[in-house]
Amino acid sequence: MKITTNPTIGTFRFGSSDDPFVLRTGGRLSVVDVAYETHGVLNEAKDNAVLLFHALTGSQHVAGILGDLPSAGGRWTDEIHVGWWDGFIGPGMALDTDELFVICANYLGGCYGSTGPSSLDPSTGRAYGSTFPIVTFADMVDAQVELVRHFGIERLRAAIGGSVGGFMAISLATRYPDLVEFVIPIASGLVVTELQTLHNFEQITAIVTDPNFAGGDYYGSRPPSDGLRLARMIGHKTFVSLDALAERARSEVDADDGPAAYPLANNLESYMWHQGTKFVDRFDANSYLRIMQAWQTFDLVAEAGVSSFDELFSQAADQRYMVFSIDSDVCFYPQEQRSMSAVLKASRVPHRHITVHSEKGHDAFLLEPELFSPHLRDTLLNPWS
Repeated sequence: MKITTNPTIGTFRFGSSDDPFVLRTGGRLSVVDVAYETHGVLNEAKDNAVLLFHALTGSQHVAGILGDLPSAGGRWTDEIHVGWWDGFIGPGMALDTDELFVICANYLGGCYGSTGPSSLDPSTGRAYGSTFPIVTFADMVDAQVELVRHFGIERLRAAIGGSVGGFMAISLATRYPDLVEFVIPIASGLVVTELQTLHNFEQITAIVTDPNFAGGDYYGSRPPSDGLRLARMIGHKTFVSLDALAERARSEVDADDGPAAYPLANNLESYMWHQGTKFVDRFDANSYLRIMQAWQTFDLVAEAGVSSFDELFSQAADQRYMVFSIDSDVCFYPQEQRSMSAVLKASRVPHRHITVHSEKGHDAFLLEPELFSPHLRDTLLNPWS
């Protein structure tokens, strides 16, 4: 594993009580912090920047080692000290930091330094909790556009995102068509599928029905760990293929662990319980709930104020799309990317569609840089028309 790139971390603040950030649902935030990490150097022309959107519960920490992040409120566990795309970013790598300036920001609503439910409300001095407004993926993108403009960047070389990060990369590209040249959604789609809706609703229900959730105002008391653990277990089974799950779980059985009234019977149960427990230590339930709600209501066409995909992509003639599928993905099935490719073709948007063959499922884009890197590097450093 490559762990040589040193991250540059920062926080960009914008907004004021006189000029609040207005959200799609009508909510307002007087001050917004966007926590970010960068790698490489922004060139004089400011045309070598790549904006990278993390996945559902990722963070701004994409490469190198970050042993502590005080703004994470104690959630910066050992599991996430190494950047989640460490095998992709650095000199001579897929995102070559000798050539590119890589930016990744924690989502609005998150829990790793960007303004979210666990942040202090400046009007009360207490955590927002239940008063934190509903946010959409479009709001999360808009907050990052403010960051991009803060750097003085007028056009990004690329917007890249895996999973729901791909949703956001496309949201950025379609609503700010002059801001991005290459759009690279990885294991993502254009719409929220019925299966995703059901899985997401199960996770939302797990959190809000935990007695300790307290309507979202649990800060300073016992958090809804049981609900968050269950939510993660529901979601995690879509991130890996069944074969990969069985392989990871083959030696993991702890009969003394698990729900109080149920001794674990096999390694799959033990593995899933362990995954859920690790997650509780590093994530906030309110943030998870807000991101889930944003996923449930995601609508590319509506948020752009248009009536069809044809109209949505009508301004994309100067963009280039690189669409990645993972053949074993059961979170964003390959059919989602085939449908995306068909829409792009019908709209005459230049694009490529690459299918990666992996046994690791949805998580392959996090675990197997060798399958993606040649295509990413070629696209970013050798532009095509």
